[in-house]
Amino acid sequence: MTNRKLYTVIIFSENTVGLLNQITIIFTRRKLNIETLSVSPSAIPGIHKFTITTFAEEDTIDRVVKQIDKRVDILKAYYNTDEDLVYQEIALYKLSTDLFIKMGTVETLIRKYNARIIEMNEVCVVIEKSGHYDETQALFKELSDSIGVLQFIRSGRVAITKSRVERLSDMLADIERKLADN
Repeated sequence: MTNRKLYTVIIFSENTVGLLNQITIIFTRRKLNIETLSVSPSAIPGIHKFTITTFAEEDTIDRVVKQIDKRVDILKAYYNTDEDLVYQEIALYKLSTDLFIKMGTVETLIRKYNARIIEMNEVCVVIEKSGHYDETQALFKELSDSIGVLQFIRSGRVAITKSRVERLSDMLADIERKLADN
């Protein structure tokens, strides 16, 4: 029996060409599938943050993160469980305007899922829902079963730690203190 669970890997680096490929190869070599991937600038100028989710055993994800952390272009890499993070995904649902209007329970559905209409024209309606995977999936199922979904897309996870500051900020502050002491 395996103890695979969902881990969120957070990686800080400068914006370097080819780095994403180097990171994904490390996952591939360990036969880990990347479930979601999100990359964006972080709160620290010049530093980018990769947020990757994957199902793994803890010893495997620990080895993967240590291997990523050894890369020259990586400032720091960590792994977290859901309990350590505040996280969300965003989903967009494209529906037929005619069927959406005929549905009749539009307002109830929007309120039930805390979603919002972001585009409505004569051809289609686009609904946005942010939340956890199970919440965005539940809305997808209900819309699919009732009127059908023309298009659907879900983003990768975006996450921040529950700690007061990013762990990278602490690490950079320690480096600055050591440099100032020398």
